Amino acid sequence: MNTYETLLVEQNGGVLEVTLNRPDKFNALNTQVSDELVAVCNHTAEDASIRCILLTGAGRGFCAGQDLAEVAGRGDDFSFIEHLDTAYNKMVRAMRTLEKPIIVAVNGACAGAGLGLALAGDIRYASEKAKFLPAFIGIGLVPDTGVSYWLPRLMGINRAAEFLFLNERVSGDQAVALGFANKVFPHETFLEEARALAQKFAVAPTLGLGLTKRLLNQSLTATLDEQLDAEAQLQNVVGHSADYREGVAAFYEKRQPVFKGN
Repeated sequence: MNTYETLLVEQNGGVLEVTLNRPDKFNALNTQVSDELVAVCNHTAEDASIRCILLTGAGRGFCAGQDLAEVAGRGDDFSFIEHLDTAYNKMVRAMRTLEKPIIVAVNGACAGAGLGLALAGDIRYASEKAKFLPAFIGIGLVPDTGVSYWLPRLMGINRAAEFLFLNERVSGDQAVALGFANKVFPHETFLEEARALAQKFAVAPTLGLGLTKRLLNQSLTATLDEQLDAEAQLQNVVGHSADYREGVAAFYEKRQPVFKGN
């Protein structure tokens, strides 16, 4: 496995636990962090022993967003387009095209591009100490890192507008009510809850989970006919898989299936 400078990476069974490790900066993102997260996704895609990623942050924050030290004071020739395309957009694409589950365990402050990072995962568990803040308008910017894509789809366009325009912090419970977090747990146990979910995914049919993620991604822009066709095509793939045969056999034998991920 690669050596990372901004991440702590540890594999436990089928789960790859990835921790943003810049606690002195509340795990703020810079190009190195995003490059290393892309490398983690690429490695996970190639390693059949990894069947789920659990992403969290070290210290008191999950991710404070862009490390302003990387972009502040740049001249008029600085290209935000190039910066986003080569860093955060690449990171979001790597996470969304990885056909394995990504659970995000938000342990504290989650702001700006850090919010985009969390939204790029598949399931978000929050500590009761988690706080979510768009942050962009507070420094005169517009949303990036996929925030303007996900929020209207998860919470509706009018609530997304209010959240982004007012730039007010919301708690984990509020994030659940708004639709962009799944569950909130006491701070002392929330990481255990996220790990338990990750272990469930680590023994699930990985191919089926990955292709379900592909269908969900496509559904955001597809017509009904396109989605029905995609479902049929991918059902034909998993319907000939070893995990499907095992699942059917376990059903008839009245036992728990033992999925291998293929």
